[in-house]
Amino acid sequence: MEHLSVMLEEALQHLAIKPNGVYIDGTFGRGGHSRRILEALDETGRLLAFDRDSSAIACDNAQFMRADARFSLHHAPFSSMEMSVAQAGLTGKVDGILLDLGVSSPQLDDETRGFSFMNEGALDMRMDRSQGLSAAQWLVQVDEKRLAQVLFEYGEERFARHIARAIKAYQLTQPIQTTRQLAKLIEDTIPFREKHKHPATRSFQAIRIAVNNELDELSGVLEQTVNLLSHQGRLVVISFHSLEDRIVKRFMRDKSSAQFVGKLPIKDADIQKGVLSVLNKAMKPSQREIVLNPRSRSAVMRVAQRV
Repeated sequence: MEHLSVMLEEALQHLAIKPNGVYIDGTFGRGGHSRRILEALDETGRLLAFDRDSSAIACDNAQFMRADARFSLHHAPFSSMEMSVAQAGLTGKVDGILLDLGVSSPQLDDETRGFSFMNEGALDMRMDRSQGLSAAQWLVQVDEKRLAQVLFEYGEERFARHIARAIKAYQLTQPIQTTRQLAKLIEDTIPFREKHKHPATRSFQAIRIAVNNELDELSGVLEQTVNLLSHQGRLVVISFHSLEDRIVKRFMRDKSSAQFVGKLPIKDADIQKGVLSVLNKAMKPSQREIVLNPRSRSAVMRVAQRV
């Protein structure tokens, strides 16, 4: 399936792009958002993009845009954003940061990546295949208790203990090395199917999140954005499952609230004002976009502004 950037027009609208501004695309993917941001900038604007996937760094769009002096692309997780921005002398000068979370269509559709149970392939699931454990290796080293915890917390899988027990029992006789092998094992373990959802969906999500440390990465980069953004700079985040959205929602809420420091009675000087202003309630894709791109149906966009 061709990769379609989710909520593209809405993201551009809420970034409120200034032609001479400085922007960050924290999840380059296939460059859909980055390309449109560049089109809105004049010759003095800047765009820094990040992606931990070497396939994204090598894609045609990346090669084309790298010829643009206004653009720099970093092969790194977005948790390294603060360091790269500081090296560019742009800390506190960023007018907008976009984070489009989740897995891209090219990653899902490439059977060699191991993200999808729909295609037979090596059980990898790493965003960056140059480092860390593959999903197959992670399943070997994780113990049953931790595996059940991951499946329950990251996949919200009600049969987490059953699946963890089945995986560990299976591994006593042979390794789990392919996507279909794992999907079939889960399918045989779960007693019934959810309507319109494959039995392995939640477990594959949970294992992918654990292998890539996705939730800690997200929490880390959100904290960095406060120092990076300029006055009235925008933070736009598109998430695709409830765990991500919950982290984003809580971060924006906490950073927009006044914090009390010191002792009672409270003086004005003891009240630390919020550093973000939440601009909108959670937004969803239009029905038209969902029809054109069914993978967008779970997307949620949240927007905040530095104050």
